[in-house]
Amino acid sequence: MKELLLGLRLLTGAGRGSRVRFLLMVSGSAIGVCCLAAVLAIPGILAAQDGRKAAREPDCVEDPRRIACLVSKGDSFELTRTVAYGSEPLTRVFVARGSRRFDPPPGLRELPAPGELFLSPRLREALQREPALAQLLPGRDNGIITAQGLAHPDELYAYVGVEQAELEGGGNRLTAFGMPYAVHPTVDPSTLDIVRFTLIGVVLLPLAVFLSVCARLSAAARTRRLAALRLLGLSKKGTQRVNAAETVAAALLGAVLGLGVYWVANQLVSRIGMPGFKWYPADGALSLSSVLICAVGCPALAWFVGRASAGKAAANPLAVRRSAVEKPPGKWGLLPLVPGLGIVAGYCVAGATGHPPRETGLSSVLMPLAVILVGVGLVTLLPVCSRTLAQKVAHSTRSVSLGLAMRRNEVEPGGALRVATGLVLLVFAASLVQGVLIELDQVSKNTSPVQTYRISLSGTTAEKQRAWEKLPGIRGHAMVMESRSSSNFDEWTPTLNAVVATCAQLRDMVPTVGRCVDGRPMRLWDPDQTPGEKHKAGTRFPFDLWHDGHRRVMHVEMPREVLQYSDHVGLPAFSTGDVLLPPSAVPAELRPDQATLTLLSGSDPETVRRVLDGISGVDPTTEVETPGVVVTSLQQITVVKSLLAVGMILGLIIGVAAYLVAATDRAVERKPQVTALSLLGARPRTLRTVQVAQVVLPLALGLALAVVLGKLAESSYLVTGGGAIYWDGAGIPLLLVCALGAVAVAAVGALPLVGRRIDPELIRRD
Repeated sequence: MKELLLGLRLLTGAGRGSRVRFLLMVSGSAIGVCCLAAVLAIPGILAAQDGRKAAREPDCVEDPRRIACLVSKGDSFELTRTVAYGSEPLTRVFVARGSRRFDPPPGLRELPAPGELFLSPRLREALQREPALAQLLPGRDNGIITAQGLAHPDELYAYVGVEQAELEGGGNRLTAFGMPYAVHPTVDPSTLDIVRFTLIGVVLLPLAVFLSVCARLSAAARTRRLAALRLLGLSKKGTQRVNAAETVAAALLGAVLGLGVYWVANQLVSRIGMPGFKWYPADGALSLSSVLICAVGCPALAWFVGRASAGKAAANPLAVRRSAVEKPPGKWGLLPLVPGLGIVAGYCVAGATGHPPRETGLSSVLMPLAVILVGVGLVTLLPVCSRTLAQKVAHSTRSVSLGLAMRRNEVEPGGALRVATGLVLLVFAASLVQGVLIELDQVSKNTSPVQTYRISLSGTTAEKQRAWEKLPGIRGHAMVMESRSSSNFDEWTPTLNAVVATCAQLRDMVPTVGRCVDGRPMRLWDPDQTPGEKHKAGTRFPFDLWHDGHRRVMHVEMPREVLQYSDHVGLPAFSTGDVLLPPSAVPAELRPDQATLTLLSGSDPETVRRVLDGISGVDPTTEVETPGVVVTSLQQITVVKSLLAVGMILGLIIGVAAYLVAATDRAVERKPQVTALSLLGARPRTLRTVQVAQVVLPLALGLALAVVLGKLAESSYLVTGGGAIYWDGAGIPLLLVCALGAVAVAAVGALPLVGRRIDPELIRRD
């Protein structure tokens, strides 16, 4: 306890410079704790949203004698339907209330009666803005769904009261609300593993290094001060405790400040939201375990770092006071790097030889472990590489500036690297994020290069149809009419689909088309598709058309001429056996009774989202069939990308903060040496060149290692992801640009270390 009090007294009485460095340590710790709190809050936010989803899931009491719901009189029934409102899911729960009473779902005071409607706040706003949505939401507005019944504030959710006869197929029996799990979680467990992997590599690893940097601020000055205390009779452990007292005090104060900053940030950001991801402020509140990790973990890390950094002064105080030459860094930095690179290289070789791993459970453990080992090894390897580079350059160069810079780095290889470490890890993390985005893109998009959209034209106008056909991103369009079918269930009537399109429109919809002649009906045939009904040539099929409430029947005869084509694999726009009709065969003033508008676009998620938004902009009540794409999956991908963006922003904040904190501390430590060189006659231009070279050369080496190791880690991650892409050559230019930008920022940041005014007092104190 005596040593701790001594450390605090030295902190308050060591002058303004010491207090400034203490405030710098507090600020750095606060930034780190705030970022750590944000990372720890993400699982809690997702769990809170999934918990509310699970609590509102319709359920029924099972009959123990059979695998079915227990049937009783007066049961209620429900039917859940999810449609696309633009690129967002709109969920409607149709409820036919029975006489048997049970607790309503969270967020409602009672179940809706027939003709009643309960809406989420955002859906009510959308209904007021788009009155046409009333077609999807029949009934009178009877209230809103409170926050207890919604996953997030922007959710589009509604409970619609109906009669049981109105439910399709009678609906599902309903006896209670609430299930142990959410049927459609906010983020699937497999996708959540991707988020965890990214946050470990992008945020937590740089954060640990950053907090260590903050705990070692003013290392040289404190080491000399601790050596003096050791020479005055303080024990080794006491010397280490004195140093740890300052770092722990700064870390503890920074932890409290960081938690306060996070609370304010959570209140603001949760109300503003991010693209596709919004939450209630209470969801972002930290749990007790998270608070303890921040409030205890950060000071504990500072304690161990403080004790370790005081080891030199406690063991050999005379060498510290006489500024003896430091021992060269050991090769122990290779210890974490070797197994990490072994895992990474093993996966890369497996991918190159065509034998990717199939055991995903083992890979989910090895890959994060490999990333941590490679990242830690990259940090610990930098001093060794920096000293080796400094020795070789110092022996070969004839430049005074470069020679001074390299000799300094040779004597103190870790000094400049404290400035460079944050930027090096930032580039390493950027490569990992590229790999995650590539895998996410492979998982989310269709394997087909195109995406089809099918819109029923029943009840729509020709103006809406033309507006849909002209949407941005649409590559092709065609109308598919259906012939009249029998209304008698006991009698089967053959049907035919007629594709109303020109030859040019057909070529826009399918990859290859044979010899097509405009104005001539032809039978479409794709050899790669399994044929359906085989109709004989000359068979006539009736098609119902309407105009001003009057029906007109148009007969189409199965043509003899066959047009061969090939459609996209997996998501065909048409079926083999359909008939191609020229648009002139259908009178312009007539509308088909049963027809579907088929649109075609690219399959990348951005294009699909833009097209869905465009379709909703023309008519928000339109139901769109998107083969191969589920709108809830699009929403989930948006949430994951927002979380990745949060991770990158936090990583950027940590990297830049580590650079600013370390650069400022280094500027203070280097002032006596710069002053001594100035008094010896060194020109300011030479000193600036020395300072820039001291930082830029080891940083450039570290960034080169970060790019190489980052690309290897990215490739191994892609191999374990099971996608088709293993090697990301397109991302290398972006990484190189980031590396050059980091070098430029570090070079500019090193210039202020040399001032115009010489203060000999700095040397007199030494």
